[in-house]
Amino acid sequence: MRPRTDRPNFLFIITDQQRADWLGCTGHPVLKTPNIDRIAANGSIFDRCYVANPVCMPNRAALMTGRHSSVNGVRQNGNPLPYFMTTFTEVLAEGGYDCALFGKAHLQTFTEIPAPIGRNPAGFGRLANAMDIGADEHYVSESIAGWKARGPEVVRRPYYGFHQADLVTFHGDMTGGAHEHWLRSQLPDLDAVRGPANQYEHDFSCPQAVRTRLPEDLYSTSYVKMRALEYLRDPARGERPFFSFVSFPDPHHPFSPPGRYWDLYRPEDMVLPPNIGVHSDPPPSLEWIHRQDVVTGPESMMPQTFVTGAMSLNERQLREAMALTCGMTAMIDDAVGEILDALVETGHANDTVVVFTSDHGDYMGDHGMILKGGPHYQSLIRVPLLVADPRRTQPARVDALTSTLDFAPTILAMAGLPLFADIQGRDITPLLDGGGERRESLLIEEDSYEVGLFGLEGQYRARTLQTGRHRLTVYHGQTWGELYDLREDPHETVNLWDDPGSVALKQSLLWELSQQMMNACSRSPWPTWEA
Repeated sequence: MRPRTDRPNFLFIITDQQRADWLGCTGHPVLKTPNIDRIAANGSIFDRCYVANPVCMPNRAALMTGRHSSVNGVRQNGNPLPYFMTTFTEVLAEGGYDCALFGKAHLQTFTEIPAPIGRNPAGFGRLANAMDIGADEHYVSESIAGWKARGPEVVRRPYYGFHQADLVTFHGDMTGGAHEHWLRSQLPDLDAVRGPANQYEHDFSCPQAVRTRLPEDLYSTSYVKMRALEYLRDPARGERPFFSFVSFPDPHHPFSPPGRYWDLYRPEDMVLPPNIGVHSDPPPSLEWIHRQDVVTGPESMMPQTFVTGAMSLNERQLREAMALTCGMTAMIDDAVGEILDALVETGHANDTVVVFTSDHGDYMGDHGMILKGGPHYQSLIRVPLLVADPRRTQPARVDALTSTLDFAPTILAMAGLPLFADIQGRDITPLLDGGGERRESLLIEEDSYEVGLFGLEGQYRARTLQTGRHRLTVYHGQTWGELYDLREDPHETVNLWDDPGSVALKQSLLWELSQQMMNACSRSPWPTWEA
């Protein structure tokens, strides 16, 4: 098979809730990821890749559209991506690419739990919102109720540009969607095997540690791998270029690595970060998190607590969560190895661009916390990014600031397809050639629908400016904020917001933040006439 050079294939691998330094190639002191490291060895490690939003649905929507959460309509978990928003996969599909999705999409909602902010005061119907995205029943492709009622037929195809979409919802051994549909064909007694009530006994005390009875070969990581391998080995792959989106639900909580992956790593071998309990001037949000009671036992798996934000844990619980996360990541690494081998086996290794990233990070011990939500520490907003393009010679490492927003324009540029108007990311292919213009800063947004989080009276809304050296975060309605010098204080333990010697610096960064926020405003659709 002759390699394509002008229209490469793409293998886009994404994990869920994995911080940038939780790979062997990015410096983790214990975790081994030899297969994912192969991508880095054949390409570039981007050391400064940041999310556009540190929450799952908003950042995945930003990835698909190349546009900020405040523009694409997915401001928080619970807002589906409107069908009228252009995705880069739609452009790929129109340009002749075969696009397939295996695993977690999370472009629509999983549950029908009422939003904490209450019912829409304007009611329901076409005139109830400033933006009309269509009826709710059109956005049930990933919902529990939708799959229960209609099975695979509930998925609207093409799904945001994907011709094939084997969707996996939720996490751990309680995943739904296409995975659950397939599981029930393999295990008629599935409900007696999975879930906290059916787990093997263990002595771990960290919340949401579940020693699942689900066999390794039936776990979600294996299912996603299986579907990806079937796709790559299909003879039809030689007919036109493809974009394969391989999305693992792990290493997100609950902590449930199956089989041998449960005790592959030991808690006592985990290296705790140096900033546990260390902060010269902790922001109110961090103090609030540490004051909260940690939900443990079966209650930690209830819907209202399963998606809770950051938890403050003791050192034993932190080590346990870290060890189990290593186990989940090791299983993903083994799956990635098989998928990369399949590229070679099928003759696609020389014409396929391989990308590895995650949708957001996890505190995973920083400041004594796990999970996400609240302060925009580097462990939460910085994610791994590895890019291997067999058509070019690449630098081993790239330290330029990059964003989730950059995936859409970069992939379209690599595919030789035009960008749509108002993409807010940048094409980073010049960086792969060792050149290119470098950002001075980038914007990170977050808008939560929860009320009363982190000690705030209203909804939690934050905007972060990330530069090469500093991180500044402001909160809606608050006079306090955060400012860290990452060169002098890489673990973010000295807040310079009220430092008299940093007044000029803070003013300069606030001005830059205002410019970034103006740049984030939508300029689409393009005007048709002068008047």
